[in-house]
Amino acid sequence: MKNRKVSIGLDYGTESARALIVDVLTGEEIATATANFPTGVMDKTLPDGTELEPETALQNPNDYLEVMEETLTTAMVKGNIVAEQVIGLAIDFTASTVLPTTDDGTPLCTLPEFKSEPYAWVKLWKDHTAQPEAEEMNILADKRNESFLKRYGGRLSSEWMFPKALRMLRKAPKVYATMDKYIEAGDWLVWQLTGNIRRSSCQAGYKGMWSKSSGYPTKEFLGELEDEFSSFVEDKLDSNVYPLGNAAGGLTSKWAEKLGLLPNTPVAVSIIDAHAAVLGTTVYDAGKMVLALGTSTCHLVMNKENVEIEGVAGIVEDGIVPGFAAYESGQSAVGDIFLWFIRNYISSEYIEKAKEKNLDIFQYLELLASKIPVGSNGVLALDWWNGNRSTLMDADLSGMLIGLTLNTKPEEIYRALIEATAFGTLTIIENHVNQGVAIDELYATGGLAEKNELLMQIYADVTGREIKVAESSQAAALGAAIIGTVAAGESNHGYNSFEDAVKAMAKLKDIKYVPNEINRELYQKIYAEYKNLYQEFGTGMMKTMKNLKNIRNEINEKK
Repeated sequence: MKNRKVSIGLDYGTESARALIVDVLTGEEIATATANFPTGVMDKTLPDGTELEPETALQNPNDYLEVMEETLTTAMVKGNIVAEQVIGLAIDFTASTVLPTTDDGTPLCTLPEFKSEPYAWVKLWKDHTAQPEAEEMNILADKRNESFLKRYGGRLSSEWMFPKALRMLRKAPKVYATMDKYIEAGDWLVWQLTGNIRRSSCQAGYKGMWSKSSGYPTKEFLGELEDEFSSFVEDKLDSNVYPLGNAAGGLTSKWAEKLGLLPNTPVAVSIIDAHAAVLGTTVYDAGKMVLALGTSTCHLVMNKENVEIEGVAGIVEDGIVPGFAAYESGQSAVGDIFLWFIRNYISSEYIEKAKEKNLDIFQYLELLASKIPVGSNGVLALDWWNGNRSTLMDADLSGMLIGLTLNTKPEEIYRALIEATAFGTLTIIENHVNQGVAIDELYATGGLAEKNELLMQIYADVTGREIKVAESSQAAALGAAIIGTVAAGESNHGYNSFEDAVKAMAKLKDIKYVPNEINRELYQKIYAEYKNLYQEFGTGMMKTMKNLKNIRNEINEKK
């Protein structure tokens, strides 16, 4: 089928990346390849042994290039695809993953003088070292009544670019002074492939405090934080921000040769991974919330009107599809909470029993937890193991388990953790609806939607809404491939609109999760108690929770 045309989606997650080749006309997923980042996530030390401060999460940018070449070329061979068939490609990337570079795009961590400097490496999204800077920016923005604060629910996150840059200025001034560009990793990859800096409106809007109407925060605001920081935008950023669906440029000859593609193959402006998954889940219009369920969860919904509401991580005009305001909320840890529990609190006895049943430990716990009637375990959790992204916007909060007794079993805790993440999602849904942003339908995608039927049913029961599931197990990569066809355009065998591309290429599974009304009624009672904890420990007891974390950090710094 040499005459078929394909698009490539490159999907970058927290620990791995994948390439997906998709038929432009049918949406058939022809071939895929995945690879882990060789260096992984650095949260204790750098490769040379340099110790890292608490709350650090770093990555190696060279890993991104290595896995791109590996996965894309492998997928091309597996799919028997030749360069002439590829009409375009696009990259989706975890948001708030940023790195400092020289003017030609060289990452500072690759320079000998900065290899032992943590702030020269990629700051991953879940690096929360800039929490003090985020708090300072929140206080100042509130004092100055800065309009941008309303687009982010009244609170900025330590995960975002500006707090991270401010902390770099203070903690590593030599790195800051040497840095020519501070850039999202997805935009950096597009820069490498095309030779053009094309900052994404999606990345800049949600994580860089940029808006289509007013741009970035003012010099006056930034200068009140630090004099030198006043020129951050003009000195370290690039004012050119481009909407989704645009081509950032064509593939350079160098990278065309490396990837086995044709020079000038259109490369789209990058997009955040979860936002790409919206398209891969068949959603291109308003009122449909997509739950991107993975290590964390991103909640995304579009609205025709740009309504400013509190308690969301971002509101961006044209943030996903042109013509719609796109709202992003999220839970900073979901799958990571379950993994934490498995790694630290499951006995060898349970692991052996799982093996006897030819199940992995997650499947075994799901089996046991599914037999527990709603409310019978008496255990309740707050799902803040990595802070609260929405609706409280506080990365410094921590998780909680209550109701434990000497008879509490691991599967009861496991179920309570799942329920807590479902309650967190319902809190986010209610926050939108109560402020005028309709959520008529729920869609799900990601590893948890694929693998954990118990979780999906609990989410349906808790939210009281039917949940549809993306057919593709790689909805983000599929969404990126869809964007690649829009960047190519109809004249190059692609599409001129997201609606046309999505309708042709994205599909849903036949399975739907329908709420069990008896369970729904029981969960409403438990949810009322969850909301009590949410309010009490998110605000009233917040000082105690933060004091405990500060004491821990002080002790660790003295070691």
